Amino acid sequence: MDNYMKLEIPSKSSNESFVRAAISAFAVQMDMTVEEMADIKTAVSEAVTNAIVHAYSDIKGVINIMCRIFENEIEIRVEDFGKGISDVDKAMQPLYTENPDGERSGMGFTVMQTFMDSLEVKSVIGEGTVVTMRKRIEVL
Repeated sequence: MDNYMKLEIPSKSSNESFVRAAISAFAVQMDMTVEEMADIKTAVSEAVTNAIVHAYSDIKGVINIMCRIFENEIEIRVEDFGKGISDVDKAMQPLYTENPDGERSGMGFTVMQTFMDSLEVKSVIGEGTVVTMRKRIEVL
């Protein structure tokens, strides 16, 4: 492992933009393109927002974010200790939502998959969810 950082935040929507900025500040050392940085920021926003809105929908909790840089790859892990996802495969389908009356579109995981090279989601009901995303950065 070349470098890493860890954040722990309360599940407040105001912290989503902070996490984006922190990940950006850390990732800039990779000398990536503006497009690659935008992809990472978008995916991180979706993962953190999912944790805030779905994992802790009716309570406050903690979200851990870890970012690691290996040679030409960045890995971002977003972990919550909320309610968990009952069916991860189903939740990964575009437009799926457990709250059809809400204002969410059910595209969070789809967005993460689109902007990152890999996405892994592990979840246990009542214990929480870990989202791990990776992106290879083209060496300029």
